[in-house]
Amino acid sequence: MDTIDTICLSRGTKPVKMPLDAFEPARPISRLAHRLWAFFTLWMRKRESRWTLRDLTDDQLLDIGLTRSEAKTEVRKSFFWD
Repeated sequence: MDTIDTICLSRGTKPVKMPLDAFEPARPISRLAHRLWAFFTLWMRKRESRWTLRDLTDDQLLDIGLTRSEAKTEVRKSFFWD
């Protein structure tokens, strides 16, 4: 018994054809929802990168060219700060 036999119980069945009007087409996301989602994902990326920066050791900060005080300044920045 091969795999197809275990999936298809009966070899004599025909595929079921659904009428094209049975399903509604997917609606596009509204612009407002898209902008809110973009804002949220930007906020999350900034938050995550600042948390990662906060947790770096002094040696790791030195590798990327930052001091501990520069990293603390960046971590304390508001979301709206670039």
